[in-house]
Amino acid sequence: MFRDLVDDLDDFSTEPGKLLDVPFVPTDDDVIEAMLNLGEVGPKDLLYDLGSGDGRILIAAARYRGTRGVGVEIDPLRIADAMDEAGHVRVEYLVDFIEEDIFTADVSDATVVTIYLLESINVQLRPRFLSELRPGTRIISHAFDMGDWKADEKLELRGDNLRGVNIYKWVVPAQVAGVWEWDGLDDKRYRVELQQKYQEVTGRAWLADEAVDLKSAKLYGGCLELEIQGAETTSLKTFTLTFDKNDIQSICEDT
Repeated sequence: MFRDLVDDLDDFSTEPGKLLDVPFVPTDDDVIEAMLNLGEVGPKDLLYDLGSGDGRILIAAARYRGTRGVGVEIDPLRIADAMDEAGHVRVEYLVDFIEEDIFTADVSDATVVTIYLLESINVQLRPRFLSELRPGTRIISHAFDMGDWKADEKLELRGDNLRGVNIYKWVVPAQVAGVWEWDGLDDKRYRVELQQKYQEVTGRAWLADEAVDLKSAKLYGGCLELEIQGAETTSLKTFTLTFDKNDIQSICEDT
């Protein structure tokens, strides 16, 4: 039905003389399942698929996991196919498909983003992912990585038709660079000065204005775990700082 409305359009581009940034290549069902598994996609998620094509990733997530989804696709022919299929398998109430450019679409509400694009396109999208997606949002890419932003996980699929296929997962890190101060359970003042490149964090620490060792800093989404070692007689202190909107929301000290 929906496809019939646009069946007179060119199957290669949406406008005369306009080429798609990435050619449409259907994703294998086994790859879709692996992507959804790696992203731990479930019924509480809002999944955005950028360059959603015929909608098969969103439809599978809705059909088998009860996941709400939004597909961003510039080709109305693909959107028509996706809407027809969603209606056919009766998940149209869970998914929506919008005709928009992946570089301008608002994806800030997503908890998971799936992509099957080229590395060069991923790199162009990278600044938006880091600045607009909430900390903890999972990004799952079929086949292509994100330049020098190292994936948190990489899965190499194995099988007769899947050998050599890679899937990548990133967890959007909070922005933690800067100076942060708090009082510990020992009533002493702690201060850290942090530098950040993606999820990699380094820096320095002080305890009551005395320089101490920042033994480790591990960032995963919005949670930053710090291990601070004071003087030789001081035990190792572990703090978990939770960030949201570029500020500390809570501090937990292991005892």
